[in-house]
Amino acid sequence: MNASPEPSQRAGLAMWLAGARPRTLVAAIVPVAVGAAVAVGHSNDTRWWRAAAALAVALALQVGVNFANDYSDGIRGTDGSSRTGPVRLVGSGSVSPALVKRAALGAFAAAGLFGLLLALVVGPELLVVGVLCVVAAWTYTGGSRPYGYRGLGEVSVFVFFGLVATMGTNYVLTDDIDGLAAGCAVVIGLWATGLLVINNLRDIPGDRDCGKITLAVRLGDARTRHLFTAMQAAAMLIAVLITVLTGRFAAAALVGLPFAVHAVGSVRRKASGSELIAVLAATGRVQLIAGLAMALGIALTG
Repeated sequence: MNASPEPSQRAGLAMWLAGARPRTLVAAIVPVAVGAAVAVGHSNDTRWWRAAAALAVALALQVGVNFANDYSDGIRGTDGSSRTGPVRLVGSGSVSPALVKRAALGAFAAAGLFGLLLALVVGPELLVVGVLCVVAAWTYTGGSRPYGYRGLGEVSVFVFFGLVATMGTNYVLTDDIDGLAAGCAVVIGLWATGLLVINNLRDIPGDRDCGKITLAVRLGDARTRHLFTAMQAAAMLIAVLITVLTGRFAAAALVGLPFAVHAVGSVRRKASGSELIAVLAATGRVQLIAGLAMALGIALTG
């Protein structure tokens, strides 16, 4: 009788791609696009190759975060059979924890290499930011006291995938940060955080049972739904305000309003469980479509 294959032997390329969670990569692409758009018109000697390097850093960090969360949640037993969302590599038994950990570390190493390249031409301060990003990514669900289990995940996403990613891209292109970049970073941060809010709203029952105290678990179902609605509304309003105050057409983000209305409507109609997977997809489209439209609007009016 043939022995059963080990978990790592059963996982193919499709499984690894699913584990990397490609749909989340929009959270890395949009802030870089907007940060670069703000730099348009700043100077004639902007080195645009830096934007490509910043995008590589953001993408590698996002993939690293996904694998790191898969590993840490998997070895803690958080991703059990009751999970509603995408299948996890470790939690499903498809891949050994050691291999997923190596994948996470490899992604972080790739981000570090591109970050080091930028630091060599921009300044050593980027090394400090890079280290903070990796530490935040790993300790979200890893380590002895993961902050994602204490309701601080949304704060981290807002800071790193909103403020740091957007203003950081603008900084590596212009060696400066202005008010426009900061305002746009707030909008991007709200959209990115909205994805996590919906994800955690969906997982409230399972997270509560396994002791994962997310912000959604702390707030409860109803208040988490109110929070998501407020965040979507605030993002669109701030985009309009940026246009009024700066003359740069950030209000182009309103092309994503129908998707935001759809997502908010479903949330307010008490969508739950697997129904929130569709809401998560709609929220991702808000960030992608509204974010790229905002980037285009800002660039064309630079």
